[in-house]
Amino acid sequence: MEYEIYRDTWVEVNLDAIEYNVKMMKQHIGNEVKIIAVVKANAYGHGAFQVANAALDAGATMLAVAFLDEAIALRNNGITAPIMVLGATSAQYVHIASAHNITLTIFSLEWLIEAKGYLKGEAVNVHVKLDTGMSRLGVRDEHDLVKIFDYVDDNSAFKITGIYTHFATADEKDLTYFHEQYNKFQYLINKIPQKNLLIHCGNSATGLRFPDKLYNAVRLGISMYGLSPSPEIKDELPYSLKEAFSLQTKLVHVKKITKGTKVSYGATYEAEEDEWLGTIPIGYADGWLRSLRDVAVLVNGERAPLVGRICMDQCMVKLPRKYQVGERVTFIGKQGDEYIPVDEVAKHLNTINYEVTCMISTRVPRVFVKNGTVFGVDNPLL
Repeated sequence: MEYEIYRDTWVEVNLDAIEYNVKMMKQHIGNEVKIIAVVKANAYGHGAFQVANAALDAGATMLAVAFLDEAIALRNNGITAPIMVLGATSAQYVHIASAHNITLTIFSLEWLIEAKGYLKGEAVNVHVKLDTGMSRLGVRDEHDLVKIFDYVDDNSAFKITGIYTHFATADEKDLTYFHEQYNKFQYLINKIPQKNLLIHCGNSATGLRFPDKLYNAVRLGISMYGLSPSPEIKDELPYSLKEAFSLQTKLVHVKKITKGTKVSYGATYEAEEDEWLGTIPIGYADGWLRSLRDVAVLVNGERAPLVGRICMDQCMVKLPRKYQVGERVTFIGKQGDEYIPVDEVAKHLNTINYEVTCMISTRVPRVFVKNGTVFGVDNPLL
């Protein structure tokens, strides 16, 4: 099959790695705990539809996204599995969620009262979000929680099918606040009937470190993509993770420059000797930020430094020797015995691995690999 991709820069997503990571979590937590695969933000930059299918094939039973639009996009691509929205949805769109069989997050009685006015005989499933210390969305008070359940009991337009919270520090060494949140969650859910509810408080870090605290479901996000929730708990991981994301491009021009030649905007780089220079078709509009100008990339299994300022669509690399146009250049991933993991790029940016995969823009095509061959391509520009 021929896939439409006409530029020499792409993200390669290993769907086998996605399936492996889901299966390993399933093996770790046991069959009694369901996996909710988190595919918000285009599956953390990996490709929501393809990752969703891989996760479901590997044993996930539900998907989670941030916004209603993301859920509808999955439905429009043929996903029939249960989908829940983790973020806030305007009450006026509740009938849209119902029509697409999408579960919404609720966290106030006022929302329910308003939303009822937009339902004309339809019903919608909801999960109640509890704020146990994250201070984003959620019910904080036991009396407010009981009022929500009482209101739903009297209104068939809503069905509470789950209740959950989110931990702020499950990926840190100091677990004091984690235990405070967990205890508050226990306290609050004991105030309401729990029969037939999907109860989930755990994210990837919780699933990896505390499988005994998951209730009956876990939200599998960052570790589904083969990335540790934080560098500081890498030594605690109960099994190895396989990174699914790599960023690839090719040399489009190679030339020899002489000592003293200046490179790119601002003429901030000057060759100290005669050297081979390669031009690569990736820039900050693709998500490779200007602040990454001094990192190394891989060419023929060797590390080579980027030089000069990164442009909107291109950047330059100092080559150890002459290479032919078309030589692969790896920004994230493996070549030979050399490897540039996502965490290495995150460390250079003083940020987290989540941000690195999310920041690679949608104009970079995603190429999906399964069993060593190209399984599909997502090129939103075409």
